[in-house]
Amino acid sequence: MKDKLITLIRPSPFKMGCLLILASCMLFYSFGKIKPELLSSMDNQITSAMFRWRGSAETTNKVVIVDIDEKSLKKIGQWPWPRDVVARLVRSLHTSGAKVIGFDIVFAEKDRTSIVEYLDDFSRLIPDEKVAKELERIRLREDLNHDIELGRAVSEAPVVLGYVFQLQDDGLGDENETPFPSSSIRISPSGLGHNDLSLISGYRSILNIEEIAQAPTEGFLNVFPDSSGMVRKVPLFMELKGIPYPSVALEMVRTALSEQEIVIHASSQKSGDKNAVMGVSVGNIFIPTDDKGQAMVNFRGPVKTFEYISAADVIDGLHTDRIKDKYVLVGTSASGLLDFHAIPFSGVFPGVEIQATIIDNIVTESLFTYDIFTEIGLTYSIIIAEGILLTALLAYTGAVTGGLAGLLCIVCMVTGNYYLFFLKGKLLGITYPLATIITLFLIVTLFNYFSEFRKKQFIQGAFNRYVSPVVVNELMRQPEKLTLSGEVKTLTILFSDIRDFTSISEGMDPKRLGTFMNVYLTAMSDVIMENRGMVDKYIGDAIVAIWGAPLDNTDHARHGVLAALRMKHTLQTLRQKWQRQGLPMVDIGIGINTGLTSVGNFGSESRFEYTVLGDNVNVASRLEGLNKIYGTTIIISQFTRDALNGEFFCRKIDTVQVKGKSVPIEISEPLVEGRPDPLLKEEVELFEKALGLYRERYFAQALNIIQDLQVKNPCRLYELYLERIGNYLACPPPPDWHGVHAFETK
Repeated sequence: MKDKLITLIRPSPFKMGCLLILASCMLFYSFGKIKPELLSSMDNQITSAMFRWRGSAETTNKVVIVDIDEKSLKKIGQWPWPRDVVARLVRSLHTSGAKVIGFDIVFAEKDRTSIVEYLDDFSRLIPDEKVAKELERIRLREDLNHDIELGRAVSEAPVVLGYVFQLQDDGLGDENETPFPSSSIRISPSGLGHNDLSLISGYRSILNIEEIAQAPTEGFLNVFPDSSGMVRKVPLFMELKGIPYPSVALEMVRTALSEQEIVIHASSQKSGDKNAVMGVSVGNIFIPTDDKGQAMVNFRGPVKTFEYISAADVIDGLHTDRIKDKYVLVGTSASGLLDFHAIPFSGVFPGVEIQATIIDNIVTESLFTYDIFTEIGLTYSIIIAEGILLTALLAYTGAVTGGLAGLLCIVCMVTGNYYLFFLKGKLLGITYPLATIITLFLIVTLFNYFSEFRKKQFIQGAFNRYVSPVVVNELMRQPEKLTLSGEVKTLTILFSDIRDFTSISEGMDPKRLGTFMNVYLTAMSDVIMENRGMVDKYIGDAIVAIWGAPLDNTDHARHGVLAALRMKHTLQTLRQKWQRQGLPMVDIGIGINTGLTSVGNFGSESRFEYTVLGDNVNVASRLEGLNKIYGTTIIISQFTRDALNGEFFCRKIDTVQVKGKSVPIEISEPLVEGRPDPLLKEEVELFEKALGLYRERYFAQALNIIQDLQVKNPCRLYELYLERIGNYLACPPPPDWHGVHAFETK
């Protein structure tokens, strides 16, 4: 029963926290390598915040965007432009010394502004044979076909055309429509085929028309937002009908490096029925990717972090110095052309600048990498180390310290991830350990709260009727000061009893006696509790009280004696009231002792009681019984008097050996708190002088002093000593007598 009680009021939030840590680790282990979508989404949000904390980063200044902007549309006309204008743009870029030119545009339809597109209409309007022959001759002139003109321009320059993959089956698939990049692709390790790669699949390709598709190479333009609608990864390879195809950014880098081969590095072990992609190599550059061949973009900043040049200016031959030896991407930032995506820096970001960012990342080898094994190890380390530390602080120091520690843990995780990993190009998810620490803090704090609430309820229920509300409130504020299991402490114990209670009770009917006792016990208990004492128990008309437990009290002796004096005064007030009611007058005796006792919950398996046990408790009981012999109301032991440090004026009464004790103790009667009046002080000093003479066997001298005191202030104490001295004068005590009076009864 005692163990159950201790478990009830002293719960173990630390154990609860450790169980949560273990459960969290097991849950994380159950994820394996597949992170739940919610965690991935939250990790992405944290990464986006880190991009914004970092702000804009320097670019290589090797990538330029030729922008079909509002200025260009206003000068040249609405999009799409005649293809001969685009051809002029390509030739101007080539003449300006562009290292490579990439198009973030697909020319999937014929140019309807070419003259040749209207020749059939002229034939119908003018059905003349000569006119028909002339029109046929015009039809054969390639310089009048804008698509052919653009095709010729891109074939003469280091151009990478763009196309897109259609992912869904729209019923328009054509076996003959396949891209033709000029790179050769090798897979490492050898022995793996194209069909073994875990790449994103396309249903069909939307290509440039045949007249234009004359560039040295081409690459796809697809980018895929995540579940939040934000672009974070860009595929470097996709597959169509089992064949891998490179992106436009990858082909531009390969073209600029004059490399022919691209190597796809794959895992040697299958994940399901496919081998995960680990990265791509172009020349000496290794580009890390995820399992599906997607590069994790290291965005450099918001819109126009890269250099933009108006397409109209390029056509006019301007800014050649800004184009020379640069990776040039032709695309649009005009709002009406709708080539926009969301990225961590902006909700509206031109698609062409995403391609520029990928090229810049590849050239500087600054793409982000994701190491799942580092993330797993870090997650376990954080959960276990920080979890145990936080749990211990919450369990043993309190909510404020634990809360600050929890906040510090979160700050350390986020800033550590930012400085140690993010700024060094590594992406590690910290949502799970963050969520674990926050959950741990909330649950352990709530567990602590409800444990404290139950503990306070127990304390209030167990002690509310026995100690003052002040003590109860202090116990509830500082429950760690309460020990309900047995312990040895130095306490002050008070026993109080009504004199001749048996004869008093026989003269009252039970109902009147019950009312009488309730009034008496309530008044005495209130005095005890008001003076920081605890009413231990009632034994009939007797009251047992303690000071120094359950709450520590360094002044327990002073409070105990002060309560006894006030009980004596309260009784006098009650006696006046009872006299008016015709009730019998009562006297009480109070015994007080101070010493080591066992205090705590003692009892049986089915019933317990917070109480005190020990020899010093018995001494207090014996002292209470001596009051009727000495004619006093309060008797304290020498141990209690020593603990008072002179704060009360006391009169020494005797040195006694109570029943059951072999060692004599000196007993005293506390008279007043603080300094006494001169007459009382003189009387006590005379009596204690006589007491000293009595103990030294100078009985005649002691007799004279006490006789004078009895004449001036008759009392039972003086009468007792006069009787003793008379007996000793008639029959002297034995030689080994030292003034100790032994009692054979309680």
